[in-house]
Amino acid sequence: MRSYFIDEISKKDMQKIEEFLKNNAISSPIEGLFWIQIPEQLLTKEQAEHKECAPHICALELGRDWIKLELFVRSAKSLRCTCCGYCTEEQRDFIISYANRMIDQLGVRT
Repeated sequence: MRSYFIDEISKKDMQKIEEFLKNNAISSPIEGLFWIQIPEQLLTKEQAEHKECAPHICALELGRDWIKLELFVRSAKSLRCTCCGYCTEEQRDFIISYANRMIDQLGVRT
């Protein structure tokens, strides 16, 4: 799996990240797992056509002192659909920018 990984984050900063995600991402029933929604304008043609699969999301996982963002777009409603796949360049840039903006906004030291 392709991913973007940031580690060596303090416990205090991990708490700030978790609180931020609870307010700004889609919570998962699995502890430490959040979903980042891909904006409609960044969806591929197939993803945009698959309205029944929306929202299209990428996983963000929290560890003890790290965060990992999967660079894979999933459907929130269907595990096995052809609209799921690795991020396009624009989607990848969006996910990485999301993480970097969050870190900057929260003043997280890495």
